[in-house]
Amino acid sequence: MATLLHLDSALFPQGSASRDITATFVKSWLEQHPEGKVVYRDLAASPIPHLDAAALGAGPDHELRAELAAELAEADAVLIGAPMYNFTIPSTLKAWLDQVIIVGSNTGADSQVTGTPFTIVASRGGSYAPGTPREDFEFVQNYLEKVLAGMLGVTEIDFIVPELTLAPVKPEMSDLIPLAEASRAKAHEEAVQKAKALAARHAA
Repeated sequence: MATLLHLDSALFPQGSASRDITATFVKSWLEQHPEGKVVYRDLAASPIPHLDAAALGAGPDHELRAELAAELAEADAVLIGAPMYNFTIPSTLKAWLDQVIIVGSNTGADSQVTGTPFTIVASRGGSYAPGTPREDFEFVQNYLEKVLAGMLGVTEIDFIVPELTLAPVKPEMSDLIPLAEASRAKAHEEAVQKAKALAARHAA
């Protein structure tokens, strides 16, 4: 039985593009792999405390850090909802990363998640794609790719990027609504296909 670790970090339970698309992923995963297990953490509803000196010093002997690291190590696939807040990831997701990454325990040659596939739904209100005016302000994909690969040695990181999510609510972006709708529809389809592929891999 394969285990999916699912993290959401968007503040609002309703209307969130990242939550909407991670839900599509999980639904597709379970349809293809009904005996699979989903471990879920809502980092907005139940925030992980920020790393402090005591937790850092305790390392893998710290109860919460050991629990989070075990969840990560036991996962066959990881799904993360990572909306862009102020050009980067939510602080709750950063807190999870700081707690779960334990240098000398699950990093570098000691990493237990090198081969674990990560799928990240990186939603954003505008567009930060290559060639756009705000390309240099993109610190979600860039950061997560660097920290997951550089610290945990993850080799399979896929991003699903629904863009222009603010178009329906900002009058000045109203002409971008068709592009926003197309981006969201594409993200849902990518979530379905990626979930199917991962479920099939682990069911084989």
